Amino acid sequence: MSDARFPPGSLRAALAHVPQPLRFGTSGRRGEVIHLTQLEVYLNARAELDYLLSLPVGQGGVRAGQAFYLAHDLRPSSTGFVAEQGGRGGLMQALRRAVEDAGLRPVNLGALPTPALTAYALAQGAGSMMVTGSHIPFDRNGYKTNSARGELLKEDEAPINERVAAWRERLYAAPFAASPFDTQGRFKLTPDEALPPVNDAGRAHFLRRYTEFLPGAPLRGLRLVVYQHSAVGRDLLVELLRALGAEVIPAGRSETFVPIDTEAIDDAALEQIRQLAVAATAAHGPVDAVVSTDGDSDRPLLVGVDPEASGNCRARFFGGDLVGMVVAELLGADAVVVPISCNDAIDRGRLRPFLEPKTKIGSPHVIAGMLAARERGRRRVVGWEANGGFLTGSDLEWNGRVLSALPTRDAFLPIVGVLLAMQRAGRRMSQVFEALPRRFSRAALIRQFPRVAGLSIVAGLVEQRDRIPEFFAPQAGFSPVVRVDTTDGARIYFGNGEVAHVRPSGNADELRIYAVADTQARADEIAALATAEPEGILRRLARAFGGMTGPR
Repeated sequence: MSDARFPPGSLRAALAHVPQPLRFGTSGRRGEVIHLTQLEVYLNARAELDYLLSLPVGQGGVRAGQAFYLAHDLRPSSTGFVAEQGGRGGLMQALRRAVEDAGLRPVNLGALPTPALTAYALAQGAGSMMVTGSHIPFDRNGYKTNSARGELLKEDEAPINERVAAWRERLYAAPFAASPFDTQGRFKLTPDEALPPVNDAGRAHFLRRYTEFLPGAPLRGLRLVVYQHSAVGRDLLVELLRALGAEVIPAGRSETFVPIDTEAIDDAALEQIRQLAVAATAAHGPVDAVVSTDGDSDRPLLVGVDPEASGNCRARFFGGDLVGMVVAELLGADAVVVPISCNDAIDRGRLRPFLEPKTKIGSPHVIAGMLAARERGRRRVVGWEANGGFLTGSDLEWNGRVLSALPTRDAFLPIVGVLLAMQRAGRRMSQVFEALPRRFSRAALIRQFPRVAGLSIVAGLVEQRDRIPEFFAPQAGFSPVVRVDTTDGARIYFGNGEVAHVRPSGNADELRIYAVADTQARADEIAALATAEPEGILRRLARAFGGMTGPR
């Protein structure tokens, strides 16, 4: 396991495993838990903290002795160690030690939604770190760092990575006897040391953010199911919706972690959610919607519930790209920033005059687009992603109240926004969305798909465009290719207006497809054709361009 660059007796020579570098993903750092040693997390965090300490305060810099805020989701490895994953974990403890060793004062905000942590830290003019794997599979985790003015952007990654390399050399070269790390990359003395007492200020601040912005119980009359599963914001969401006047029925709470990807809700997941609505209806009367979030509560999940004459109910999932349109119209945005993967209904609707250039996928790109809009004089700037995470790039005045800017993904604002739109229009959720341009989308994915193979597929589609009809064939209803957009992945536009967007995930070994069509049935069909096993479009692309012979 040794590395010839480091002498016998060094920490690197003593490590009983081959370190796997933790890399930036679409937003933050993500990796398999089995590779997430406290050593790896610590050295990356120290590099990021050094970078923040080097920045001017006006650019989000922090200063020694200042409070630095930490929070985590409910994944077992966030605060504990998981025997089934090589005994790895304790990420929160590693970050606490890094913050303290950097000369900052760690403040533990506990289990808290990512947007709540960020909002509170920004209000204090401080930096923060969130331990979360977000929506990605159970066997992964990571963390995300914010400066005192918000998320790290792509331009920050290169100087941080230089510092990561320096910290890696420094820690690896240290004598093992003097190193705080053992042969497994865990802290020798107290790997699972108690974290500082939880400070509830972040939770209270986030609740006030919306109750003060929306006084007077504006959701009174709605009966909602909150699908809690293992979302870190599951109780806070219930509390907020009740404070806004809704009748709330918590359901589906899980004490084991359930990764929910709000971009890829399949039929089985939707049926499970529908059954929650059925049970709630039987016990409490008709419900208006089921709402939820992903694991760290920065991406919303909204399902409209329509009663049927039989006494049953119909559940309909609404994708985050359409959710964002409803909320942006409600808030009166004068600039909207979305990534290329979003439903192109936005190009045909009332928001079209306010649409900024579409970005690559990932909140850092959306934030950069919002900053550019502000520099051009826009005053009501918002953005969102296909997963529904909604960002506000400026303070927003609405009904005489001001909502402060929160340039990070938030699940709570889009949930509340859609419910407000329902109340203002006196309509059910499905009717609110029917007012948008009739474009329908579906996202789907194949898991355990190597990123390098996904990148090869994208390159093949771009470089050999003439072969696209071999996979997106006329027999399956595809019309001739009009163009291929390469902003992020390969987004294929067909002559009949349909869209198929193929892209590897930036956070996990997954290959995704985003389908857009004039009917929901056709969008669903495109996604199903792509992800079918073992002979779906994506598998055939993998054999043709990705060097893969079959499922892993």
